[in-house]
Order: sequence, then structure tokens, then C-alpha cells
Amino acid sequence: MTWVGISIALVGALGYALGAALQQFEAVSEGASLKLMRRPRWWLGGVIGFTGASLHAVALSFAPLIAVQPISVATLVFAVPLAAMLHGRRPHKAEIVGSIAVAIGLLGLLLLVPAHPVKPHMTNQEALGFLGCVGLVVLVSHLLARKMTGSAHALVLSVGAGAVTASVSTFVRVVGGNFDGDLGTLLNWFALAIPLLLICAVVLLQKTYEVGYFGISYAAVQIVDPITSILAGALLLDEAVPSGWLNVIPALVAAALLVWGTITLGRLSPDQGVPAPMREKASVTP
Repeated sequence: MTWVGISIALVGALGYALGAALQQFEAVSEGASLKLMRRPRWWLGGVIGFTGASLHAVALSFAPLIAVQPISVATLVFAVPLAAMLHGRRPHKAEIVGSIAVAIGLLGLLLLVPAHPVKPHMTNQEALGFLGCVGLVVLVSHLLARKMTGSAHALVLSVGAGAVTASVSTFVRVVGGNFDGDLGTLLNWFALAIPLLLICAVVLLQKTYEVGYFGISYAAVQIVDPITSILAGALLLDEAVPSGWLNVIPALVAAALLVWGTITLGRLSPDQGVPAPMREKASVTP
């Protein structure tokens, strides 16, 4: 059943990447405002992205977080070129190289996590504590972002967005993992929290997209989301974590690739269509 979940997650992840690229194109032109609601392409991106996210949710019902989350990493190498083409240009070499470096680095880290499927369980107290931590991350990231410009501004905002998307995955894993075909298991606040968290995630993602640095924004979300999900899986859902000294060197190499790829993406120029005040603030490196 794990391979079924992985296959579904792959299709969903590709859809999520396309949807994100479409929505970023509109957000960078209109800004993260209600004007987006009048843009058919933004809605199309939302539908495609929602379909991808729904498939991701289905995948989490068949496989644990540590098996499903790494699949979404591979979409980074597709999402960034797609966004570039939507803006009428070829992807920069740095975009391709940086995206691949981040994808390989994160995939390397996630593959170190051992597969040990368990039925997920999270108490109300644990769930509220987890949401409180996520909320704190979002608050701090937005406060810090106010003092930053350019790619750093996009990067910090993405940390908060990634934390919220991780909370969606975690709650879906708990609800889906305990479904067992009984609709009664969906009658709880865990299930009701999922759409609310998803809406929050969409709003925060648009705020990161409007800055114009799609490469680093998408990469940062892809980094923060699975790492936060795996930490939640290990600390709250009793899923396995890597151990032993043999994992140290591969982890350091993977982390170095992550850092290098993120820096490479952060040094790129913003996409055209960024609102004028943000363009003036941005530190642009061709």
C-alpha cells in the first residue's frame, strides 16, 4: 500500500507544482489581494493545485508522512521552469541548478528517515500545542519579513507558509490514517481544522508569491513543509527518525546542497510584474 501512496503523491505533486506556477504568475502581477478572485488563470491554478493537494491527502491515507513528503520535493525542478515560461522567458541556469541542488539535498535528507508505518494518533492537547507552535512561527516570520527586502523578504515569509502547509499534511495524516472506511471518524475537530488550515496556507502562499522571487519562495516552502511534517510525525505520531553515526556524513552533504541551492536561488532577480514599492526595495542580482 505504501507504493500506491507514493504513486498517487507523485501525480498530486506535479499538479501542485503547475497550480503554484499559475497562481504565482497572477499574484506577482496583481499582488496578494482580492483582485486575484477576478483572474481566471488564478482560479485555474487553484483548481489544479487543490486537485494535487487532494491527491496528496489521499496518498497520506495509504502511506506515512516520511514516505509521501519526499515525493513533493521533486516538483521543485518542474515548478521553477514552469513559472519562468509563464513569464515569457527561459529558465536561468542558476534557477535550474539551484532547484536541482535543493531537490537533491532535501530528498537526501528525507531518504535517511526510516520507513516504519504506524497508525497515527495525536491527542487534543498535542494538536493544540502543535498549532500554537505553527502560529508562533507564522507570527515571527511576518514580523521579521517587515524588516527585510528582496529575496530575504520572500524567504522569511515562506517559512511561515511552509509551516502551515505542514500542519495541513499532519492533520490529514491523522484523519486519513484513522479513517478505515468509517465516516464517523471524520466527525471531529481534526477534520474540520483541515480546510481552515488549507485556506490559511493558500493566503500565506500568495503573500510569498507576490514578492516575485518564485524560486526561493517555492524552494523554502518545499524545505520547511516536509521537515516540519517529519518532526511532527516523529514527535507527535511516533514515526521513526534516523539514528546512528552512518547517517551523519550523508546528512551534512545533503544539508550543504540545501544551503548552496537556496543561496543560488536567492541571488536571482525578481520576476517582472512585481509591485513597484517591492521592486524598489528588492536587492536585484541579475
